[in-house]
Amino acid sequence: MLTIPASGSPGRQTRFCDGLTRRDLLRVGTLSVGGLSLPQLLRAEQVAGRSSHKSVIMIYMCGAPAHQDMYDMKPDAPSEIRGEFRPIRTNVPGLDICEHMPRMAGIMDKCVVLRSVYGSPDGNHDSFICYTGHSVRNQPAGGWPSVGSAASKLLGPVDRAVPPFVGLSPDCGHPPYGSPGHPGFLGVSHAAFRPSGPASQDIVVGPGGEGRLSDRRDLLRQIDRLRRDIDSSRMLDGMDSLQQTAFDILTSSRLARALDLSEEPARVRERYGKGDPNRFGDGAPRNLEHFLMARRLVEAGCRVVTLNFGRWDFHSDTFNGMKNTHLPQFDQGLSALVEDLHERGLDKDVAVVAWGEFGRTPQINKDAGRDHWPQVGGGLLAGGGFRTGQVIGATDRHAAAITDRPVHFAEVLAALYRHLGIDPSIPQFTDLSGRPQFLLEKTTPLPEIA
Repeated sequence: MLTIPASGSPGRQTRFCDGLTRRDLLRVGTLSVGGLSLPQLLRAEQVAGRSSHKSVIMIYMCGAPAHQDMYDMKPDAPSEIRGEFRPIRTNVPGLDICEHMPRMAGIMDKCVVLRSVYGSPDGNHDSFICYTGHSVRNQPAGGWPSVGSAASKLLGPVDRAVPPFVGLSPDCGHPPYGSPGHPGFLGVSHAAFRPSGPASQDIVVGPGGEGRLSDRRDLLRQIDRLRRDIDSSRMLDGMDSLQQTAFDILTSSRLARALDLSEEPARVRERYGKGDPNRFGDGAPRNLEHFLMARRLVEAGCRVVTLNFGRWDFHSDTFNGMKNTHLPQFDQGLSALVEDLHERGLDKDVAVVAWGEFGRTPQINKDAGRDHWPQVGGGLLAGGGFRTGQVIGATDRHAAAITDRPVHFAEVLAALYRHLGIDPSIPQFTDLSGRPQFLLEKTTPLPEIA
């Protein structure tokens, strides 16, 4: 064991008030436990503190894509059912997908296809069921929280300078398309941080700004002491938490760097592509840079990142709309994300889900479009350490009805919660009326992917 002699005259012992000498203290610092010295233990603890965390990236496909034109094609159905797209083989034997998704076809061994998703109660456009697993009907007081808000509440931040829940969801003409997922009865302090738009310029402190921030923090503390005397609402607590988060973000560059795609090599940025940053109709942009940004955010410490993509509500001219705008760009962005996660060793830590709120009608309408079909839809999972290279569920020959293994939205959300280390079947919250609530009731996470 290494000992370090105390300073001072030879033979002199410098004692502290508890009777220990400096020599004793230094010797204690090198005592071993289980073969490790104290410095080694501290170092191991520091390394453990930097260990990976579990994350979810959710891609909301605004307006609901046609399941039978992507992952559940019916080439033997009549033309008015099957449409003009043709299936192509993937690298999973027996699994075919749309010809306009060739990049995804090459990595389907890294994905799980969901062909029998149901749960939308009425076929209205709303992202709510994708984010919560619940219908908008009969909500508890305050409303159901999204998966990102629940993760924020139960798990907290990995790094105080990086919000646990980030929504890369620009506002849309149809407001539910632009939702990143609401906090519900968990309160505003667990809402998504939304860096899109002008706010992205306000998360970096300029030169000389640190002193002003300190002054503002002191002033806010004084104001808060006064407000607490007159305001007992629960909203105040949420705002206090938001103020603390804002200061943490402003005094650190970590979030700003995660959002700065210029730090990525050119070849990576080219792989993801840019897409179209402009809003598509009343839907979302087809912004492929958001896929890359989502990966950077989970690496920086985010637990849940949501993003919206396009507008898949093609009641007319669906095949031109999908093949000329949506499918090729979606194919590029999603395949780049899935491959990137695997290459960076994040495929077990980061779960990805891409889906919309329902499916589309089997029968092509008179305007060459497909209408709303809440009876069945589809989706895709990747990463998360899931058992991939498989299909869950099946539909009839017209993709109109589920014939095998119905999968409710809540089952998928339960699997994502399980991945994050959260048990949604335990009543961990109370709503705003004081009643205990489950995140999801009587829901089993998908056993097929465990």
